[in-house]
Amino acid sequence: MVSLATRRIVPKGKLMDFITSMAIIPLLVGCMGIFGLFKLLQWIRMKAYIQDSVVVITGATSGLGKECAKVFYAAGAKLILCGRSQEKLEELVRELSATHYRKTHKPHVVVFDLADSDTIVPAANEILKYTGHVDILINNAGISYRGTIMDTALEVDKKVMETNYFGPVALTKAILPSMIEKKRGHIVVISSIQGKISIPFRSAYAASKHATQAFFDCLRAEIEQHEIEVTVICPGYIQTNLSLNAITADGSKYGVTDKTTASGRSPAEVAQAVLTAVGKKKKEVMVADLLPCLAISLRTLSPRLFFYLMAMRAKKERKAKDS
Repeated sequence: MVSLATRRIVPKGKLMDFITSMAIIPLLVGCMGIFGLFKLLQWIRMKAYIQDSVVVITGATSGLGKECAKVFYAAGAKLILCGRSQEKLEELVRELSATHYRKTHKPHVVVFDLADSDTIVPAANEILKYTGHVDILINNAGISYRGTIMDTALEVDKKVMETNYFGPVALTKAILPSMIEKKRGHIVVISSIQGKISIPFRSAYAASKHATQAFFDCLRAEIEQHEIEVTVICPGYIQTNLSLNAITADGSKYGVTDKTTASGRSPAEVAQAVLTAVGKKKKEVMVADLLPCLAISLRTLSPRLFFYLMAMRAKKERKAKDS
């Protein structure tokens, strides 16, 4: 027999459960509202940070650089587009100007070659003369490489280093004093997953990106006192002409779009990630799939296994090339 007291307790228990469950709903709605407000404030802050800022983009004529120009232009930045081709840069300016954004600034063009150290300081002077200052410098331009170490001429190694490392370093050093004087600035560099790990037959490229990663990590620590931000972007494969325009062991063009490149992320997607990283003032961002990120961890946690896998990869690629 169920006592009268028990009969009274059961309905009360159910009532408490009902009240508790009903109380959770407004709590969840409130949390979602706070989160939404936080994201909105974050977006407003990011937009305010980029809008009307002077943004310099190297390698703006194609690929990721071109897509970065589009997203920063849409965000209201004052663009300085840099590259080796006057014609392609002016074509990009026309393309951007044809888009209809409510508040934009007509981009300015500066032509120079990062691989030619003699052109970098004059280019930086031209940029500063035109704008008076630089708020955000995006070191994007770069060149890739394919070949075996034994067959590669030293001049090829030097060329890759000049474009991917010494060029961005020289441009950054030329722009940096004006940022320090103003106590405001943001330096961005497009590195690579290969700035963290090396894969076979990419020695010159991986070496240049390792050097780039190390330099800008040091720079971040040294200039923090001046309130200048440094962001390193580490993408995986991107659907650009990077592998097509890569140089080989003898300095000639590779001329092949690798399968990994063809199946990589779109430049527009990576450019959006760059915009977000800059707007949020992130120190470092990995824009890659799970496998490359795991490989970086494996290199640290189990180097022996990592080296074994890289040796197997080299063997497989060599066999495919010989067949």
